[in-house]
Amino acid sequence: MIDHVVVAIPTFRRPKNLRRLLDAMAQLSTNAEVRLVVADNDAQEQEGFKLCAELAPKYRWPLKCVIASERGIAQARNALVHEALADGADFIAMIDDDEWPAPDWIDQYLAAQHLNGADCLHGAILFDPENGGSDTRPDIAGSSGMPQSAGNLFFRRETLAAMASPWFDPAFGLTGGEDKDFFLRLKSEGAKFAGADLARVYGDVPEARTSLVWLLTRAYSNGNSDMRVLLKYHPGAPLLFTEAAKIMGVLLLSLPLAVILSFSPNRRMMPLIKLFRAAGKLSAIAGRRYNEYAAIHGE
Repeated sequence: MIDHVVVAIPTFRRPKNLRRLLDAMAQLSTNAEVRLVVADNDAQEQEGFKLCAELAPKYRWPLKCVIASERGIAQARNALVHEALADGADFIAMIDDDEWPAPDWIDQYLAAQHLNGADCLHGAILFDPENGGSDTRPDIAGSSGMPQSAGNLFFRRETLAAMASPWFDPAFGLTGGEDKDFFLRLKSEGAKFAGADLARVYGDVPEARTSLVWLLTRAYSNGNSDMRVLLKYHPGAPLLFTEAAKIMGVLLLSLPLAVILSFSPNRRMMPLIKLFRAAGKLSAIAGRRYNEYAAIHGE
């Protein structure tokens, strides 16, 4: 029996990255029937759409691109799920346009899924540590077992088909956090998660993401979006009291930790990053949101 897999790719103004990804997808080593769907979130320039139109006639796999006209990463992911479900394939894989897969990516996912029967599997994302990257690996031993991001995922089609649309909350379209919100929803609906460490994709780290300013901004953004997700699922005073206590603890410990860790090159930034993350949480409690995805990283 041949497995049918749709690979879903969101893109926004990164045609060089998208071409690299599509070149790697063409080199996959698999007996599965693979089809690709790309959602270009740039309704004006449509660089991703134009690239797919250029490659599609001679591309190894069937390649379709749609325009997700409403700006936002959640909106692009929703367009992809809609198209993938309409395709009728057995499985849906998700990969971001700044990543590219190992040749056995699909087969490793299929082997893991057939072994454990999971509804949602998450693979490893490997970066270049010399350029500021840090690997993301499946946390199958963690308390939640949920993926950390939507950059390398694999689903049973039925899992997404059983969910009501929109699958990703558009309220998190420009802020990020749409993936965490989505995973919490999947978990509440009884989905089974599993890691597939050998289903590997690779990523690089744009120069813009190696600066101290970006690291602190990212910490603030993560704190802001994480708190907004928590407030969505647990509104009310108990959560606010608990989170306020945690934030106060961070504020009180930031200075002592900064002194203690100042002699550790690999850890000296930790207190400052935690401080900015706490500030992001406070801003979310105050009703503010940080639109991280208003900026573009990559080419």
